[in-house]
Amino acid sequence: MLRTITAALTIALISTGIARAADTIRIGVEGNYPPFSQVAADGKLEGFDIDIANALCAKMGATCEMVQQEWDGMIPALNARKFDMIVASMSITEKRKEVVDFSDPYYDVPSRFIAADGAFTGTTPADLAGKTIIVLRNSPRADYIAATYPDSPTLLVDKETAVYMELAAGRGDIAFGSSVVSGEAFLKQPEGKGFGQVGEAIFLTDGADGGVGIAIRKNEEDLKARVNTALAGIMADGSYKTLADKYFDFDVTPASARK
Repeated sequence: MLRTITAALTIALISTGIARAADTIRIGVEGNYPPFSQVAADGKLEGFDIDIANALCAKMGATCEMVQQEWDGMIPALNARKFDMIVASMSITEKRKEVVDFSDPYYDVPSRFIAADGAFTGTTPADLAGKTIIVLRNSPRADYIAATYPDSPTLLVDKETAVYMELAAGRGDIAFGSSVVSGEAFLKQPEGKGFGQVGEAIFLTDGADGGVGIAIRKNEEDLKARVNTALAGIMADGSYKTLADKYFDFDVTPASARK
């Protein structure tokens, strides 16, 4: 009888989310987006996204299991239950919110144009008319370019790092990408010599729904609540800033979380 009662109590606790301390959360990551996510020389995943995922799991009392996934298949793989949530620098957009839910934002950085030194003095639609713009497909940046630069051909690529590889190879006139990734993964590297950022920084999102969030399947409110509580916790206890300071020399805290 005691064994039966104990088993029933355990099941009840698990079903209410109380006994979740030893659970495993599978996290979709890309591994090709430095400094947010990349594969180190020893084969292990590293970067800001990876550190944030591990910090959230620790705060939730869970174990992280990283699942590497190509960018274009991220949301389909989440909804196919290949993993439980996505921590892969995914911007929160209305279009994406139709098929997944998002946590509160966990960072925000502006976008920038990148081109050969001296190639452009401005980045208005008139300045770039007829010029090929390289940008990551299926991204808010691609949507922005399509809407704002209708007279500019686009070269859509599958990875953020490919944006700069294509630019360096001369297969486009100007690139549009993350201010952080373009700086760290390209402009500070030997292959970025002779290139620079052009024009002003552009924030594509702002406010409470702006920035980058953690994607979670629809109707998984318990997990979403756990993630948001953990995110608020690492921001409050200073560990978020410690992680961010490893990678950035400016504040990446999303507007909704700034005091």
